[in-house]
Amino acid sequence: MAGRNGRTVHDLRRANRAALLQQLYFDGPLSRHELGSATGLSSGSVSNVTAELVAEGLAEEAGSVGSDGGRPRTLLRIDPGGGLLIGVDVGENLVRVELFDLVLTELARVEHPLAVRDHYDVDVVVRHVQDGVAEVLAAAGADPERLLGVGVGVPGIVARGEDGGAVVHGQTIGWSAVPLERLLRTGSRLPQSVPYFIDNGAKTLGQAEMWFGAGRGAGSAIVVLFGSGVGACVVTEDGAQARAVEWGHLTVRVRGRRCRCGSRGCLEAYAGAQSLVGRWREATGAPQDGGGEEAALADLLATAYGEAEVPAEDREQAVRILDETAEYLGAGLSDLVNLFQPERILIGGWAGLQLGPRFLEPVREHVAAYALTYPLGRVGLEMGRLGPDAVTVGAATLPLAAFFARGGRRADPLPVPEPAGWRRSLLGRSG
Repeated sequence: MAGRNGRTVHDLRRANRAALLQQLYFDGPLSRHELGSATGLSSGSVSNVTAELVAEGLAEEAGSVGSDGGRPRTLLRIDPGGGLLIGVDVGENLVRVELFDLVLTELARVEHPLAVRDHYDVDVVVRHVQDGVAEVLAAAGADPERLLGVGVGVPGIVARGEDGGAVVHGQTIGWSAVPLERLLRTGSRLPQSVPYFIDNGAKTLGQAEMWFGAGRGAGSAIVVLFGSGVGACVVTEDGAQARAVEWGHLTVRVRGRRCRCGSRGCLEAYAGAQSLVGRWREATGAPQDGGGEEAALADLLATAYGEAEVPAEDREQAVRILDETAEYLGAGLSDLVNLFQPERILIGGWAGLQLGPRFLEPVREHVAAYALTYPLGRVGLEMGRLGPDAVTVGAATLPLAAFFARGGRRADPLPVPEPAGWRRSLLGRSG
């Protein structure tokens, strides 16, 4: 029966379960009294719902604390064994798959490197994800039926296809309307009831930093993914839902350098690690080698700032290119400051982590030179805290967030589509 606001008793119960689960997850252990104060639920509702959560293996007792003159209060916390989560990072150089318990303790991981010839080959990536999922489950001796879902972070824009599955539009990596969810399900060794959650890698990075890292407690933030290219996740005050933006394809120079998306003058063509390393090689005449971008960026930093002796001209070139990149990044970040007026900007991604210690201060200076005074005065710029695994952890939060939204209930089995009426008639005739 629905009330005046259209909400049923079932909806209300699910919302109460979701509120208590999230409060325990992010702030537990807590007593029932503290849960009631934090969520605004009545003591009766708290008692009933927590009893359900304990009975279902989602919460457990965690000792007790004294109370003012009364009996000690029992503390509750999330039971790590309440479910399993998988996070996948489809990165520039490898596919990383990690298995987590319900509180995101890593249980197993596997990394499948991507050879240069295989970069973003759809069939290769799908096979690596499917194999990686099977491998981490086997390594942990885990039952696939306990999976709450598989989260996957990918480059590009993620939309929904006609069948409702995730479709990836990754122009910079040559993916045009790739039905990734359908491909992952085809030949998968997982039960069909296990849901997939596929989203942009910058969003998964951003969600991880907002939940567990340097963004925690901020009302609004922008989390930058700085790798081969650059992307960003925006969390605004008027909506807690994070969203990815194609910040790397903001035009910073008309008729500028060719970007890997095919356009000219994109920020990514100047500030991404791929272009940064490429400009250094152009300046020095260094040949393209097979060491990969991470090794090349490390060499560039060592040439610019290292203690080993290098030719003065090489050092000057390296410093110049890094300074130029810092200015482009600062100018690009100032656009985000002016547009969204965030409370924090956080820099992550493998290239961001490499460059951060040397880059942060000059980038701050360039942001200050280009941004409007008022929004600049209320923003902090700092490094993300979750390290190179942030995208994978963030990918695992995608099924976790859906689990919270369902009030801690498992996903319903996927519906079996009913054939159209004409097809049923023909099949009946042929029988």
